[in-house]
Amino acid sequence: MLQLISILMENKPGALMRVTGLLTARGYNIESLTVARTVDPQLSRMSIVVDIEPGEAGDKQRMQLIKQINKLINVLQASDLTESPAVRRELALVRVRSTMQNRTAILKEAEIFGARAVDSSVEGFVLEATGDSEKLDEFMDVMRSYGEIEVTRSGLVAVPLEAKKLKLAPPVSKEAEIESTDGVLK
Repeated sequence: MLQLISILMENKPGALMRVTGLLTARGYNIESLTVARTVDPQLSRMSIVVDIEPGEAGDKQRMQLIKQINKLINVLQASDLTESPAVRRELALVRVRSTMQNRTAILKEAEIFGARAVDSSVEGFVLEATGDSEKLDEFMDVMRSYGEIEVTRSGLVAVPLEAKKLKLAPPVSKEAEIESTDGVLK
């Protein structure tokens, strides 16, 4: 089962490494990771999709993982958006190489999927599509029927539909940061 984690964190060197290090140390495979600054340049929002075993054991793992991430230095709030109401989107750039005869059909198919051409050449198009992962998978299957494709995907990003009050922990002193060897507060 895939777990979607949203993390609000300080935009500081080493913050990403601490989160990925925690996941790696616990044996989780990162399916996708997207991170960027928020409106406040001192904060970043990270969206991570990890593979968790399904069932009751997986539910315990999901809760435990969120608790562990919330203890990391530089993390202000981590939340599990796996089953929460949220808008989830992914971006895909798809280069389609095809014959001149297929160009009109490609553009019509792209329009059906809400994609748009962002570049055009004699060899074909670069199309930009956004949506949920399943929609993008279908879009790529359709584009494969027109010729050779090359795909770059952003990974899943999400915003919760429920307004949650941010619970900030008290600031961590520099001494506590230095004493912590693995980035986890004791």
